[in-house]
Amino acid sequence: MAELLGQLAYLAMGVSVVGELTPRSKDAIAAFGEKLSAPLFRKALELEGVRARAWTGQEAGLVTNERWGEAEPLLELSLYQVAETLKAPLEAGEVPVVTGFIAATQHGVTTTIGRGGSDYTATLVGAALKAEEIWIWSDVDGLMSADPRIVPAARLLERISFGEAIEMGLFGAKSMHPRALEPAAERKIPVRMKNTFNPTGPGTLISEEGGAEEELARSVLLVKDTALLTITGAAMMGRPGTAARIFQLMADEGINIRMIILSVSEAGICLAVTGSQAARARATLERHLLRTGEAHSVEVEDQVAILAVIGSNMRGHPGVAARVFAAVARAGINVIAIAQGSSELSISFIVKGDSGPEAVRVLHDEFRGAHRT
Repeated sequence: MAELLGQLAYLAMGVSVVGELTPRSKDAIAAFGEKLSAPLFRKALELEGVRARAWTGQEAGLVTNERWGEAEPLLELSLYQVAETLKAPLEAGEVPVVTGFIAATQHGVTTTIGRGGSDYTATLVGAALKAEEIWIWSDVDGLMSADPRIVPAARLLERISFGEAIEMGLFGAKSMHPRALEPAAERKIPVRMKNTFNPTGPGTLISEEGGAEEELARSVLLVKDTALLTITGAAMMGRPGTAARIFQLMADEGINIRMIILSVSEAGICLAVTGSQAARARATLERHLLRTGEAHSVEVEDQVAILAVIGSNMRGHPGVAARVFAAVARAGINVIAIAQGSSELSISFIVKGDSGPEAVRVLHDEFRGAHRT
């Protein structure tokens, strides 16, 4: 432990002397929380009479790319190496304690997996060990039909499908990493989400089969702090590669696109991005598209919110979209933009930011109030 604290002090001193915190250095420093907590948890287990050993993600075999702060595990290589590392200790009756959130590149440089990275690590390790069920502990009872801070009547979803849970992760439910369920889903290993402060609660079971409930919509989610960029221009019509160029420009800047709306005329493309990234996204698009005449204008609408209605039972069921927008219209809420994926697992749309919470309440009552179907 003293050695780890010494390494942390050395890193902090280096950053102080240079006067610059690079993404790589930030990952190295952020990793110490997990590096310090894993040995402490191992010791706690030993005091309870449990034989245990602790590994960092790197020591266990987790390997990622070099995208500092949001590293992506190299899945097949990581699965193989984790299985090989933990096989002997498990057979010897030892309990492995593996750090979540952190890993390393193939050159051994520390990386962090980013938001929800600990959940991602848990499902990856569980998949590597071919577990019967993976448990993820947090400070909530599980996935809910809505944010209970917005909808006090929100209910726990005791069983949902991988597809529904992945959609909810993409829209920020429980701050889950969008790919956290991928290793378990591919191997059809059920994942149970439970509350550390309510260990006897059922939690949410995520599986291939999903739940038996008949609600068309299982959950209504709200993504705040969003901005909508609208790129327009007659030159975009029928011009191959325009959308690809826009998406590549955003990717090069590290800007995550939350939602895409493309008009049939091809004369306009709308992108929803995080509010803090809007100014940089606009400047990038103007610099590259207006100068070349590929677009006529780039407009930004700040303070908007994304609503997502999610449920596998919506697939192939006529009239769901009509009910969504009729309910919102009755509440006097204007819809700015709409998107629906071909999977029909979700319907998402954009409203003014201050209308977001009321839209969630209206839609939750429409689809989940009094167990409506």
